[in-house]
Amino acid sequence: MEKQHKNLELIHSFFIAYNQKDMEALEGVLDPEITWNIPGEHPLCGLKVGVEEVLGYFKEMEYYQFQAANLVLGVNDSFVVDCHQNWTDFKGERFEVMSCLLWKIKGGKIVEVYNFPGDQKAVNDFFIANRR
Repeated sequence: MEKQHKNLELIHSFFIAYNQKDMEALEGVLDPEITWNIPGEHPLCGLKVGVEEVLGYFKEMEYYQFQAANLVLGVNDSFVVDCHQNWTDFKGERFEVMSCLLWKIKGGKIVEVYNFPGDQKAVNDFFIANRR
């Protein structure tokens, strides 16, 4: 059996740490100067810069109880593309949206992430309607 690409292993490690809410492990896979790009017109959108800001964003997202199922991954020596279905039954109502993330990898760390939601308007509406 062929060994998995090192960048896929890195993203897999990210998701294990993320699902376990292991902030120390997350810090281990994120570059200290990471940038995370969240598009949209809602309270959580914008550029997150540095590990502390990115981890703060993840903590905010915990409130919404999102889950994800991977659909497809693509990889090369500098990037990973991850497309997945997101959903939550937040406040008893189902919300689903597909997202793709473009992960830039350098020196064995995640240095930049771009989020591409399948339906930006639905994402905006969800976060505006459910702001904390």
